[in-house]
Amino acid sequence: MNLTAYNEDLFRFIKNSPTEFHAVSAMAYEFEKNGFTALREKDAWKLEKGKKYFVTRNDSSIIAFIMGKKSPVDTGIKIIGAHTDSPCLKVKPHPKLQSDSMLRIGVEVYGGAILTTWFDRKLNLAGRVTYLEQQDNGNEILKNFLINFNRPVAVIPSLAVHFERNSSTDQAINPQLHIPPLFLLENKDNRTSFTKILVKQIMQEDSGVMAKDVLGFDMNFSDFEPPCFAGLNNEFISSPRLDNLISCHACLKSIENADSLSTSLIVCTDNEEIGSDTRSGARGSFLDSILSRISVTPENIARTAARSIIISMDNAHAVNPAYMEKYETNHICQLNKGPVLKINTSRKYASDSQSAAFFKYICKKAGVCFQTFVMRNDIPCGSTIGPAISSKTGIKAVDIGAPTLAMHSIRELTGNKDPFMLFKVAEQFFSSDDEILLSLT
Repeated sequence: MNLTAYNEDLFRFIKNSPTEFHAVSAMAYEFEKNGFTALREKDAWKLEKGKKYFVTRNDSSIIAFIMGKKSPVDTGIKIIGAHTDSPCLKVKPHPKLQSDSMLRIGVEVYGGAILTTWFDRKLNLAGRVTYLEQQDNGNEILKNFLINFNRPVAVIPSLAVHFERNSSTDQAINPQLHIPPLFLLENKDNRTSFTKILVKQIMQEDSGVMAKDVLGFDMNFSDFEPPCFAGLNNEFISSPRLDNLISCHACLKSIENADSLSTSLIVCTDNEEIGSDTRSGARGSFLDSILSRISVTPENIARTAARSIIISMDNAHAVNPAYMEKYETNHICQLNKGPVLKINTSRKYASDSQSAAFFKYICKKAGVCFQTFVMRNDIPCGSTIGPAISSKTGIKAVDIGAPTLAMHSIRELTGNKDPFMLFKVAEQFFSSDDEILLSLT
């Protein structure tokens, strides 16, 4: 796959993934298409050497793996991790906020969103609904359905400058008062419940679904505009949810052709933006559970973990030329200059000398340059799934990512070559010499 084809596929993946649920659904579809067998956690498994499998949890996290022809006790497992969620606005359970004919939707801010970037944007609404369905025999069952309005259904209008003359310098955003999106003009004759709107949307997307009533929903507002190139020579990619769909896409494309001698695995979990402390997050039991089913016995699990390594992929900070004073002088990272090795002495990132050296070796083998990022001492450092997974499983890890500007904005920016270089490193990792990995143990 060349650069042009890769970016086209990435753009398509992001456009089809307005929520973490849709991202996992898109990945599951691709895995099935490429010969991976779907597993369910509640079923008994009989794994075979050389076979490909995937399993989801909560519809928002996914693990895919290829069982090696050699035992994982002898080779370890090559693992790449990423997260499926992005900062967004999540709809509250009772969301209707009526002001005369103007209906706004009550939302909670999910993750560290830059709220100033959400104003005056075309907002899509998508997510998962759980509905009640009546079967032909009269029994009622609960089912899930992924909804995507796939059009601009809401907007958060800015306050005109005439009412706040200092809005460019002193704008204070109250997320309770100012952020609920404007959704509908209605009067007393056409008022309806939010769940009825969702039922109607289900029927529009699939007329065969008999949704009697929606009893629960996880709905996100997000930027409707699709990814695009920017810059005089199309050297930038501007897109919503680059953090962290870039890495999920690299996981998806790299494992499809992994070497089958040793076991390879990708894990893309939910809820990283809020700390990962959920059953579908990196601090939950999902990966532990799958590793135990691959390795079978407690002793084999421990031996496999000692021989394994995790590449934790999450977006890294590229230098913003308007704010040079915010960056550590000797560790400035630029767009289109290669994936970023992330280092932090407080272990907000999991990289150490061994795992960092392994990453550099993989980059050299892939013919890809790399950069190194360290946060300034006087600015707190964010974290990702690397330390969460490494501390829970005992597997050594390295944190890396594609350089990105405007991280956590409604639209983020990366280089047009950066996603492809990240993929090339991941692809090399899954086909790398096992002796290099085992030499670290």
